[in-house]
Amino acid sequence: MDGTTGEYGPCNFSPEKRKIDQRPYKGIRMRKWGKWVAEIREPNKRSRIWLGSYSTPVAAARAYDTAVYYLRGPSARLNFPELLTSDGGLGELSAASIRKKAIEVGARVDAETSCTSLHMSGTRVPASELKACWFQEKPDLNKKPEPED
Repeated sequence: MDGTTGEYGPCNFSPEKRKIDQRPYKGIRMRKWGKWVAEIREPNKRSRIWLGSYSTPVAAARAYDTAVYYLRGPSARLNFPELLTSDGGLGELSAASIRKKAIEVGARVDAETSCTSLHMSGTRVPASELKACWFQEKPDLNKKPEPED
């Protein structure tokens, strides 16, 4: 060693520390380009169920939580146990059904998160990005509408 790097490389970060920093929630990981993805291994099988790609780690984690709950039931270890909402029985669901339910939850959380961040930032954003948040805008019904570009 030359004295500038520690046992684990620059800044003496252990592999365990790096792993925790990159994966704030169970069942997700970040792609090189910044998207968060979720997947889960099927019980007693080598195959995995792809749960989608999301803008935020919270959305990916919520998709994972949905899938793990449907696979393992109420005893599943969740990232957000307080946010669990079951919309039906936990009967035998196919991998495709679990994927669909998880993607619905993840996409909804992703949309809600991006709408909130757009409105909280206070910056002007293109109209194409605001269309997803149309339900949060409250128009003044006493004003005459202006034509769109």
